[in-house]
Amino acid sequence: MYPRSKAVEPVASNTGVALVSVTLPQSLSENARIGARVYEAKCLVCHGPNAEGQDGVAPPLVHKIYEPSHHGDEAFQRAVSQGVRAHHWRFGDMPPVQGLSRADVAMIISYVRELQIANGIR
Repeated sequence: MYPRSKAVEPVASNTGVALVSVTLPQSLSENARIGARVYEAKCLVCHGPNAEGQDGVAPPLVHKIYEPSHHGDEAFQRAVSQGVRAHHWRFGDMPPVQGLSRADVAMIISYVRELQIANGIR
């Protein structure tokens, strides 16, 4: 579950197990490569490798819920800067992530969007 969560507790049967299988793109743009490094430093602990999510911890970002038409780039920016209350998943509230600029988050978004495209999410 996200750290410091106060929302509904998740049902954790296989805590830490990947929630989706992510197909990696053959290559990433320069921005996405930068985003992958920032993601690994700040997001991987909760959202898992390649944004696949972790059972009992945090949701996958490579999921149709996070397609651009439902959760645009600004939703990711706000989630990082302000945190977000649980609304699609039972992982609890996501706290703000400290130490990331809007530019850092834009690079993470590039990485996540390229992963999504490689997995048929547009």
